[in-house]
Amino acid sequence: MIENDTKRLSRLTAILTQLQTKRLLTASELASKFSVSCRTIYRDIKALEQAGVPIITEEGKGYTLMEGYRIPPVMFTESEANALITAEQLILKNKDASFVKEYSEAINKVKSVLRNNTKDRANLLSNRIVFRQNSGNDRTSNYLSSIQLALKSFNLVKIKYNSLDNGQTTERTIEPFAVYSTQENWLLIAFCRLRRDFRAFRLDRIENLTILNEQFEPHQMTLEEYFEICKEKYASPPLT
Repeated sequence: MIENDTKRLSRLTAILTQLQTKRLLTASELASKFSVSCRTIYRDIKALEQAGVPIITEEGKGYTLMEGYRIPPVMFTESEANALITAEQLILKNKDASFVKEYSEAINKVKSVLRNNTKDRANLLSNRIVFRQNSGNDRTSNYLSSIQLALKSFNLVKIKYNSLDNGQTTERTIEPFAVYSTQENWLLIAFCRLRRDFRAFRLDRIENLTILNEQFEPHQMTLEEYFEICKEKYASPPLT
C-alpha cells in the first residue's frame, strides 16, 4: 500500500509539472505518458483539485493550469543536474552570444535550487568536461534569442542581410518559421517578403535585426513538411 501511495504521489507531482510546462494536456496524453488508464488520470486530476491546485478543464481540449499559478522550484536529482551541466559546457561553445547568455542565466537558476553537496559535485563536473568544438569560443551572431521570441509570437522581423552568394546587403521583412543549427552556424528559416518565398538566413550574415510590432498569419505546415518540400526542390534549404 505504501509503495502504491509513493508511486501515486510521484505521478501527481509529475502531472503538475507537465501541466506547468504545456498549454493543454489531454487525459489520454497523460495516461500514455505515465502508463496508466484515463480513469486513473481523472482521479489524479480530481485529487490535485481537492488539494487546491487551480486546474481548468476545457471541454474537448484538455487540462491547463490557471494563468499565473506556479509551483515551487523543482528539486533536481543528481543525474538530472549532471545532464544539465554537461549540456551547459556544450552551449558555452555555441556561436550565438545571446543563446550562451540566456542559457548561462537559466543554468545558474537551476544550480541555485540544488542541495549544497550536489551543487559542489556539479561545479566539479563543470570543470572536468571539455568540448573541443569552437575551442576559441568565437561568437559569430547575437540574434538567436530575439528570433526565438519573434518566432513564438508571430512577429514580423526586419533585417539587414549580407548575401552569401553575391556579398550584397539588402533590407528584408521576414516571417520567422524555424531555426536549426549546423556545426558552424545557426540558420533561420523564414518567409522572405522580398523574394516571396521561404529562405534560410545565416545568423552570422545578419548585420541588423529589429522585431516589428506587426504580426503575420502562422504558416500551416510543420518543419518536417518544409524539409520534404526542400528535398523535392533542392539538395538542401536555399540560402539567400
